[in-house]
Amino acid sequence: MIEIKAGEMLLILTDGVNLRYFAPGERLPAKHQLLIGFEDESCLVASVRMYGGLWCFPNEGFDAPISAYYEAAKNKPQVMSEEFSKEYFMELINAEDAQKKTAKAFLATEQTIPGLGNGVLQDILYNARIHPKTKINALSTEKRENLYDKVKSTLHEIYEQGGRSTETDIFGKNGGYIPHLSKDTAGTACPRCGETIKKENYLGGSIYYCSGCQVNNIS
Repeated sequence: MIEIKAGEMLLILTDGVNLRYFAPGERLPAKHQLLIGFEDESCLVASVRMYGGLWCFPNEGFDAPISAYYEAAKNKPQVMSEEFSKEYFMELINAEDAQKKTAKAFLATEQTIPGLGNGVLQDILYNARIHPKTKINALSTEKRENLYDKVKSTLHEIYEQGGRSTETDIFGKNGGYIPHLSKDTAGTACPRCGETIKKENYLGGSIYYCSGCQVNNIS
């Protein structure tokens, strides 16, 4: 979630909202859900895609259905921060309720790690050589620690390259990071082992994995 403070009010934008900045005189999109105009006639425009939410409320007294997600996003360590340490990650992955989850369910559902979604999940698991359906209780301590390293290093690489090439920033510029696994690479040969990259529907979204170097290990 993105939180924008404006005096005594807060504006919250959730995942699924496309936020764009338009300089003075630039043509604005015909369809949008929110437009914020500034004194110099520049604008911030927010458009909701298939899903997403916009909330505006006073700084104090916020109580709404998104409060649990909002509080998690505010209070849990962000992946790029020092607080998201190996010790913290191992507490998460070693917790009893994590053991029956699959790798995808653990990483990208229930706000276990706020901000980590299905888009970046694919390359994290590819780099860690873990199948998305592998149960957490099937991972050795070494593999769990390696998964932490790949969470940090993959997201750092995406950040350094200005985001994924399939997404745009606030100025409408595409990122420079080209995903290893996506709809564009499904059906092609894995550059690492030569086996086919496959696509499946799982847990309300698509998963991509290499059939050769991401072995399905469900216990």
